[in-house]
Amino acid sequence: MIRRIAPVLLLSSCHGAAPATGDATGSSSGTDAIASTSSTGASASTGALESSSGDVGSSGGSSDGADTVGESSSSTGGEAMACTLSGQAGLCEDVVGCAGLSLLGVCDGVPSLQCCLPDAVSCSVLGAPGLCLPTAQCPRGLEQTAGLCPGDADIQCCTDPALACDESAMPLPNEGLVEVVLDPSCPPGMIAIDSFCIDRFEAALVVIDDGGAVVSSHSPYFPPGDTLVRAVSIEGAVPQGYIDADSAQAACAAAGKRLCSDTEWLRACRGEAATIYPWGDRAMPGVCNDARAQHPAVEYFGTAEPWIWSELGNPCILQVPDGVQTTGAHPGCVTAEGAFDMVGNLHEWTADPAGTFRGGFFVDTVLNGPGCTYATVAHDRSHWDYSTGFRCCADP
Repeated sequence: MIRRIAPVLLLSSCHGAAPATGDATGSSSGTDAIASTSSTGASASTGALESSSGDVGSSGGSSDGADTVGESSSSTGGEAMACTLSGQAGLCEDVVGCAGLSLLGVCDGVPSLQCCLPDAVSCSVLGAPGLCLPTAQCPRGLEQTAGLCPGDADIQCCTDPALACDESAMPLPNEGLVEVVLDPSCPPGMIAIDSFCIDRFEAALVVIDDGGAVVSSHSPYFPPGDTLVRAVSIEGAVPQGYIDADSAQAACAAAGKRLCSDTEWLRACRGEAATIYPWGDRAMPGVCNDARAQHPAVEYFGTAEPWIWSELGNPCILQVPDGVQTTGAHPGCVTAEGAFDMVGNLHEWTADPAGTFRGGFFVDTVLNGPGCTYATVAHDRSHWDYSTGFRCCADP
């Protein structure tokens, strides 16, 4: 069977000053388009949602300023910066403040600074981000792909093929982010809950040397393998996917932490009142990153044929637009004590020796139990794919 290999993904930065009003999106090379690493698909796919047996197929800190991943950087500051995608203009702003479509990877700065467009419908072709537009509005030089957008046949996905995802590239979106002390009784990046501490955010990784010093951030789209890494809990980071339970445990240990037990994880998610969801017992779809319309593998490969379920380790799957979100990007998805994204975004490994990951992910938070009760037990600890992440616990 033929598998399509994506060309290089080029991420363009915001450019030029813009008025304080308006919205945002990405930029391009040589055309009126602009790059992004997020966008959505169209029809829903049921074949890849996890059931009790999981996805089909698999792939084989510091205090007060703490450790910095590369150079420290935050928002651009000053005037809002303009960005463009498929000829449509927007503004670079924090993803939490974007009332419309937000696109990762378009704007310079931290991952949470994203290109925001108010009324756009996104799409992608082999990871190249685009917008659903009438064919007459797709700028010259870009490609139009039918069948990916809602509406009549004239509404097609407008993309720049040069922006497609490169499966060999290892982006470092978290370079420059800093882990800080949140609670003096806990290690960096953690908050206190009863008799233990837990990461406030889903974990990212930094590469360390033999002495434990930070060398750089680690690409969240690739498994760590034999690389020496340490877990960090940082707001506004792209959390680490593509990780197995043993690697997650080692990364926590390198930070002086450990994987949470199932009891600890559930206590943190459900709160002292033992609610079904972090906020209570009533489902509130969309409060967390919990229900993407199309499976990202279907969107990336452009098919739902069975062979794609053996390709879930492909690094481009987690880079499709409107997939995984930066930590804390859903401010309502927070527990009573202040832990973010325990439902949705990425699955989270626990210390269960048999292999358990909890909380669901950005496609599904229902099939294996609602909200905090969601648990996948079909895989052993050696399993990893685009959707598997983690967070750490520790003793005070």
